[in-house]
Amino acid sequence: MSATEADAAQDASKTKRAGIRWGALAPFIALAIILIAGALINPNFLAMNNLMNVITRTSFIAIIAIGATFVIASGGLDLSVGSMMAFVTGIMIIAMNSMVPMLGDWAILAGAGVALVVGALCGLFNGLVITVGRIEPFIVTLGTMGIFRAFTTFMADGGSLPIDRSLREAYRPVYFGDFLGVPYPVLITLVVIVLGSFLLYRTKYGRRVTSVGSNIDVARFSGVHVGRVRTMAFVIQGVCVGIAAICYVPRLGAATPTTGQLWELQVITAVVIGGTLLRGGKGRIWGSVAGALILEVIANVMVLSDLVSEYLVAAVQGAIIIIAMLAHRFTNSR
Repeated sequence: MSATEADAAQDASKTKRAGIRWGALAPFIALAIILIAGALINPNFLAMNNLMNVITRTSFIAIIAIGATFVIASGGLDLSVGSMMAFVTGIMIIAMNSMVPMLGDWAILAGAGVALVVGALCGLFNGLVITVGRIEPFIVTLGTMGIFRAFTTFMADGGSLPIDRSLREAYRPVYFGDFLGVPYPVLITLVVIVLGSFLLYRTKYGRRVTSVGSNIDVARFSGVHVGRVRTMAFVIQGVCVGIAAICYVPRLGAATPTTGQLWELQVITAVVIGGTLLRGGKGRIWGSVAGALILEVIANVMVLSDLVSEYLVAAVQGAIIIIAMLAHRFTNSR
């Protein structure tokens, strides 16, 4: 290689590394800009109570988005997370209410275990149908989205499934309580972030997730069990839905057929604007969390301002994911 070629290769390498750094920082830069804009639009936006409410409400989407990062990074897609959330919440409440006579307040802990198991089983079902049945994730999860939602409506008989009155006060602190001023849902989210980051970035399984998403044929020829990796990604997604359900139940104290409605849009949007490639091969845990914060902050600013109707929040979120995909396409085509 000539000196000129070596210099060109070195410059290209530097440019690539710089692009990677800017790509990783982009969601956080966007979040900072939106925070500044929110403060300028309405000074009440920076009130501590408002900011803590925004961060706490973000927890549900952020936790599920961490699981979705594994699914999308492996080349999959899960459209059922919102309906799965409703289904897991409904099963959890039914289980807790049935165990109250025997366990008292300990039924909350047992119900949390049920939520994790049911979430994992829902993810396992999605993963097995996709990998064993060799059906596109979009089709499978579109189907289970309807199945989970229908079962929730059936269990609630078209109404709601409230938790037992005797459990409400004992369960309430899980969402409304705090430790040293930090709400418990935020602490739980931080734990999930740490575990998710370790699993994706520091383990052999995490490397296999991105390799499968990058090139499934190369991964298979390298000895990676593609079906097992993808199935486990959906199981992780289901467990994250279960954790989100545990945090969500004390907020409203009930499950309804509309619980988690359109959450799949928010989750996918958060993951995509966080820097994870929708086609797979790259996942960013912290980016997904930043994406979830961006969506919630934008919604909060819309509520506090008169610039855009708060009823257009879903429209704005839909526009954001389109813009994010265009940005990915433009960046990768350069």
